[in-house]
Amino acid sequence: MTALRADGVGVVIDGTTILDDVSLAISPGEVLALVGPNGAGKSTLLSVLSGDIRPSSGAVTYDGRSLGGIRHRDRARLRSVLTQENQVSFPFTVAQVVEMGRSPWARTAEAEHDEVAIAAAIEATDVAHLVERRYTSLSGGEKARVSLARVLAQRTPIVFLDEPTAALDLRHQEEVMQAAAALATAGRAVVVVVHDLSLAAAYADRIALVADGRVVGVGAPAEVLTAPVIREVYGLAVEVMIRGGRPVVLPLRGAP
Repeated sequence: MTALRADGVGVVIDGTTILDDVSLAISPGEVLALVGPNGAGKSTLLSVLSGDIRPSSGAVTYDGRSLGGIRHRDRARLRSVLTQENQVSFPFTVAQVVEMGRSPWARTAEAEHDEVAIAAAIEATDVAHLVERRYTSLSGGEKARVSLARVLAQRTPIVFLDEPTAALDLRHQEEVMQAAAALATAGRAVVVVVHDLSLAAAYADRIALVADGRVVGVGAPAEVLTAPVIREVYGLAVEVMIRGGRPVVLPLRGAP
């Protein structure tokens, strides 16, 4: 069964077209990476797919149900979202922030799994040593990992991650993408915005290349991330090497 589908989605803000006729289908058990230049519309597309932005045209459905017709609480049980901002205004502890991920399941049978879900999320994001710290005292990378732990604790069938590796060091970038892959292995549908093309290629089942508000290519990483396409979209000459069946993208510095 298709977990998520977008048909002819468009977004126009203040007369500017941000997304134009985007159609995608994301199935359970896969990681779909959204890649593309700055300003291409990746985060807007993620927000439309998650229901945080209403499209100007087209429709988004979850298993055939119109996203606009799903109540907020029910939506929070279907999908979880990691945004770029990761802001928490009050000085909650890390433990409290992760626990917030379980709030959609309050007063339901799923609440009995709260402790297990929280513990697993903390372990997966390597934040056990931070649980007593105030969220507001953390570094940017630590906040990003704690916010991801909150999302993982929510345990929804669909997971949206907007640039989850942006503030992280090399090791934690890999661990975050490993966590995304593990979610897919467990049967969840994962949509992740990633700027590092090689990192996206290493973990995504499919890649959607976004440029100028349109999806210009969707498919396996090696099919989408070719040197000619990357040069056309990014305006940068690159070398694409295949390692283990997946592309590694290297800029050709100094190339015309």
